[in-house]
Amino acid sequence: MTESFRRSGEYEYPQGHGPQSAYPEQQQHTSSPVNPEWPPPPAYEPAQPAVAAGGGHDGYGGGDGTAVPVVPAQPGPNRRTKGPLALLAAVAIVAAAIGGGTAYGIQELTGKDTAVSSSSTSTNVVPSSARGTVAGVVAAVNPSIVEINATSNAGESTGSGVIITSDGQIVTNNHVISGASSIKVTTSDGKSYTAQVVGTDSKKDLALLKLQGASGLKAATLGNSDGLQVGDQVVAIGSPEGLSDTVTSGIISALNRDVTVPTDENQQQGGSGRWPFAFGGRQFNGDTGSSTTTYKAIQTDASLNPGNSGGALIDMNGNVIGINSAMYSASSDSTSSSAGSVGLGFAIPINTVKSDLATLRSGSQS
Repeated sequence: MTESFRRSGEYEYPQGHGPQSAYPEQQQHTSSPVNPEWPPPPAYEPAQPAVAAGGGHDGYGGGDGTAVPVVPAQPGPNRRTKGPLALLAAVAIVAAAIGGGTAYGIQELTGKDTAVSSSSTSTNVVPSSARGTVAGVVAAVNPSIVEINATSNAGESTGSGVIITSDGQIVTNNHVISGASSIKVTTSDGKSYTAQVVGTDSKKDLALLKLQGASGLKAATLGNSDGLQVGDQVVAIGSPEGLSDTVTSGIISALNRDVTVPTDENQQQGGSGRWPFAFGGRQFNGDTGSSTTTYKAIQTDASLNPGNSGGALIDMNGNVIGINSAMYSASSDSTSSSAGSVGLGFAIPINTVKSDLATLRSGSQS
């Protein structure tokens, strides 16, 4: 015979076994008319009882009176489940982890206390054991940076360049080689090559050279300058004042700075090895002349000096993200002791360079 039950708060009792008063000692127990052997209800317990798997209460089984193991109660149809709220909370936690945990994940990969910015590109040129260190960046990229010595009617000037192919294609600034009658390039291992100009673009202050008889060179990895953020750590490598393989480091100070440079080769060389440019309505390092061009530049506080021009600005994953092109000096006199970097340098974004490579390789001279 199947017993019917009625609910009393959180308890379920067979008919005839419900609490008659608030206190068990005031309650007269009678046997169940259905099952005379039904045991009396347990002593009053204020704690919530567990529901037995067999449908009874307080650990008792079904109609045969046998005890069955107690299992956690399943939510009844009239109880509100917390599932949707818990799910929404879990989704919010996951979203926060995705939005704010990226830097932490990079920290874990690098083993550094400081998160390494990878905003420019996902390519990792630096070995994982040295990632995020200036030394690691230098070891990976320095073999791809060259010193350029250009001879012209105005004299000799020194600049830098970046190897972009293993057979010796070199990207540099146009003002480094403009008007040169001969160009000599020295790689980081001390080998010297004669270089010829493949193409120039004075409006973007870019030039492409080709080394004669070169092979097996280490080409640099060109990053993505569109992903840069102010505050990203960077490294600059070049040959300031003829001091090859010089390394400086800093951060990206600003983006999309309007920098104006001369397109006239005589103004560019100037005979002093310094490159005139204008920024914010003021001219630095000499007169830019009347024939000029303006481009959007990356501003950095990594120290740049005459001779860094054409060299690489590199992110902490070892990707070239800019070609160093201009620097502010506190003095217009190159022989003054106050001349030199004051932490205001500019670089041509590498995406500008990549978009111009086809034109340069075509042999365009502009």
